[in-house]
Amino acid sequence: MEQLLAFCRPGFETEAGRELMDVAGEAGVFGYFEPVRDRGLVMFSLPGPETASVLLARVSVHQLVFVRDWLVVVAPLALPAQDRVGAAMATVRDVSAALPRCARVEVRLPENNTDRDLGNFARKWVAPLSRALRDNGLLAPVDADADGRLEVVLTGFEGGWLGYSLAANRSRDVNGIPRLRLSSSAPSRSAMKLEEAWKVFLPPEQSLDYLGGGKHAADLGAAPGGWTWQLVRQGMTVYAVDNGPMNEALMASGQVEHVRADGYTWRPRRAIDWMVCDIVDQPRRTVSLVTEWFAAGLCRYCVFNLKLPMKKRYEEWLVCRERLEQGLLDAGIPFRLQARHLYHDREEITCFIERRDS
Repeated sequence: MEQLLAFCRPGFETEAGRELMDVAGEAGVFGYFEPVRDRGLVMFSLPGPETASVLLARVSVHQLVFVRDWLVVVAPLALPAQDRVGAAMATVRDVSAALPRCARVEVRLPENNTDRDLGNFARKWVAPLSRALRDNGLLAPVDADADGRLEVVLTGFEGGWLGYSLAANRSRDVNGIPRLRLSSSAPSRSAMKLEEAWKVFLPPEQSLDYLGGGKHAADLGAAPGGWTWQLVRQGMTVYAVDNGPMNEALMASGQVEHVRADGYTWRPRRAIDWMVCDIVDQPRRTVSLVTEWFAAGLCRYCVFNLKLPMKKRYEEWLVCRERLEQGLLDAGIPFRLQARHLYHDREEITCFIERRDS
């Protein structure tokens, strides 16, 4: 039986597993999941006849919301107290026929690993492991044209799983977590949400097309200004819409107009490039807001958060997605919609919509 290991936010294993079952089923691939509860891991088993490679060929990880990253599991990995490199190398050799050509190895840990010793070991172990595998012909040269990456997932010093990922169908960042650093000048930690959203949703080679050129934006529910700060950093002029106070240093930039109004009812006098929204409210109300903006032709790009209820989080996302898609279709808007439960999200998911040119 073939298996995929999926990575998600700890506590959302059931949502990620259900999403995997639904998306795989729509692609004609059937399986079942077992959550590794509170570890941010989901084991998805495919009893056949479809294989993991068939699923990867039919479904992109970028389609998924609660699953941030995934890999194909080839074998369990047992590591003795002595010669862990030798044990791992023996396992790779035993399953080499099931592996694609790999030019590098990645050692992963669960997102909420709290064992500092294990974390230090993983960082230091990858170099001797890579060297031994390459010296024994089990890894291709570093500059080789290889589609695969050998993956080692450690759940403890005693072992974990061995598998592989494919360059064309994995997250840009290990476990789907971009490494970001909060600037001391940012008005709030929420600034990292918008930065992560851009890294996840925008093609890196086209980021200037989306963000550059002195664009105009509106930040609904802006105070104290974390998302406005990100927009200003890109050279945009911004309507910061909120009845609350804005960061004084941000207002001194000269690029922000503070509009004291309700973000749900305010509208710009003319169309702008970006609308972003991080208002804490009912997700269906936010969906209606976004649909109205696009139907009226008020923006081209939008990033917004949907605050999911504590219960039936996955069901609520399905309802919101259907309403978004149907509302935009009814308005005759060609669009690209993508959503992800980002690393810097908590009980919300972040969505991106781009109006496509007809």
